[in-house]
Amino acid sequence: YYDPEEQQRGITIYSACVPFTWRDCTVNLIDTPGHVDFTAEVERSLRVLDGAVVVFDAQKGVEAQSETVWRQADKYSVPRLAFINKMDVVGANFANAVAEIAERLEGNPVPLFLPIGAGSIKDGPTPFCGIIDLLAQEAIYFEDLGRKMRREPVPAELADETRAAREALFDALTSHDDEDAITSLLLEGQEVPLDKVRGLIRKLTIARTIQPVLCGSGREHIGIQPLLDAVCDYLPSPLDRPALVGKHPKKEGKEEKRACDPSEPFCGLVFKVVAHPNGERFFIRVYSGTMKPNSRVTNPRKDTKELIPKLFHVHADPARDLEEVTEAPAGDIVAVIGLKDSQTGDTLCETQHPILLETISFADAVVSQSIEPESSGDKQKLVDVLTILGKEDPTFRWKMDPETGQTLMSGMGMLHLEVKRHRMERDFRLKPRVGKPRVSYRETMRNPVTVEGEIDRKTAAGQGIFARLKVAFAAERGGGITVTNKMKPDTIPPLLAAAAERGLASALQSGVMGYPTLDIQATILDAKHDETLSSEIAFEAAAGDAVRRASEDNMVVLEPIMKLEVNVPDEFYGGVTGDLNSRRAEITETHPRGKWWVVSALVPLAKMFDYADRLRSLSQGRASSAMQPHSYAPAPEDVQRSFYHGDM
Repeated sequence: YYDPEEQQRGITIYSACVPFTWRDCTVNLIDTPGHVDFTAEVERSLRVLDGAVVVFDAQKGVEAQSETVWRQADKYSVPRLAFINKMDVVGANFANAVAEIAERLEGNPVPLFLPIGAGSIKDGPTPFCGIIDLLAQEAIYFEDLGRKMRREPVPAELADETRAAREALFDALTSHDDEDAITSLLLEGQEVPLDKVRGLIRKLTIARTIQPVLCGSGREHIGIQPLLDAVCDYLPSPLDRPALVGKHPKKEGKEEKRACDPSEPFCGLVFKVVAHPNGERFFIRVYSGTMKPNSRVTNPRKDTKELIPKLFHVHADPARDLEEVTEAPAGDIVAVIGLKDSQTGDTLCETQHPILLETISFADAVVSQSIEPESSGDKQKLVDVLTILGKEDPTFRWKMDPETGQTLMSGMGMLHLEVKRHRMERDFRLKPRVGKPRVSYRETMRNPVTVEGEIDRKTAAGQGIFARLKVAFAAERGGGITVTNKMKPDTIPPLLAAAAERGLASALQSGVMGYPTLDIQATILDAKHDETLSSEIAFEAAAGDAVRRASEDNMVVLEPIMKLEVNVPDEFYGGVTGDLNSRRAEITETHPRGKWWVVSALVPLAKMFDYADRLRSLSQGRASSAMQPHSYAPAPEDVQRSFYHGDM
């Protein structure tokens, strides 16, 4: 940890990129947070990675955030290894962790190693002390803080377990051996060369058919070298990944492809921005071509040019250890200082060979807090700092309420907002005051409705203005805000139709209570115009009128629902579940894990602000919980009424 907040809390908050060499491979390692409040760091990292190592706790198995990371890796088709860490802690259970990867994540975990023992010396007679390599059929022990490895024959008491695990490994491989890389040799009773076995494991890993599983202890420095070997042996290099597909920014419908080849036209993606006193640092994944200092590139999304003065490798800490490089070939990750118009998710490319890559999507903020400066003289400084933090972190947002003049900052959770406030105090010398946390509600339409929106009046200058639209509105769960034109051809001129679509999309961004809207589909069915009185402005106004009419007595407030997972000792199970029921929780699953219970539930965020303190009290500090955004659902009727009576 390099950041003071990380050091204090003992958790990763900011993803850090560390280039290093292992064997004959250059690896760009990006360490990402495990806490769900900082899921943006995981999202943008997985967007630019070729492979991933997903780390699991040997005692806790698959946790709530593990599921989120696994789904994010699926979203970006990232091949992965699994590393079962903390084999040295009490309650460590390798077999249970592997089973949960298969059951809860629907993965296909294939162990390549087995642990020798579990827990520490004080926990029992067989503490964790090494690992068994199933391919080499050897036991590996680690000495001198892991710097030295000693290979020995497998202990006699583990021979049967090793034999069974090795057979299971080869059964898993041969069931997917479509090109007969090793199956024939095994059937003939011949010894299979290890390079052939490793080649098949690599092929199946890259295809995401299997996930090789390793184990060890980061604290005891056990199993780290085999993990690094596995990264080089089984995870893809940039050359193993398919060609990147994007769009031509100025030719609608034209597809552009870029292979990972230094001779191709340059193309890269800005995936992270970090504020720094010497200028913002932009982290860029180079997908094709070669990025060079003192070059000019294009940002096709902004249609602007950017100057690339220098390129750097950053060694973990963005505040120091910059290593200037003379070029960045395809597959590399570098930092650039001082881009003018670019931000997270933007493409950079050669002007003569434009391509627009898919941007990075981030989850919506679910909790807000009011924030104000200590003195009126710091008002503008607060705005500037909030702008900087929002540019760094796309899940951190802020806005100023035009009616009250109050400034609200929003994020993924209370820890997220607390870290931002501490950052303001520490790095920007601000001492802001914050209010109580608020839920970030949403709105949608309760019932489908078809209305006519119209503008038909004279302007102040005495000129007439006219437009009429017939629009059908419906709530469509998970559909976002969509506008579809189903008018007959030539009903109105294309420019007026486009203006109507723009007007609907704009008017649907906010509901009657002022909250952002969700899941509304608007379909334009018909329209009328006048050759002399109709204009684009008129149709935008008619669209706004249609939204207003459709919203009257037809909007419902949605509250964020969180997915909660609680690990609780058996003796406190009843008290914890009873407390959850009092919070309007829907308990979806409970299952035992040794002498503990794992409770999964869906619960309104509005009922969870004091939960950490309450859980500590109910379990004498022994239970733990993890919470992440799940969905939005209609708020209860009493909450709905409070909005309409102005109590919220």
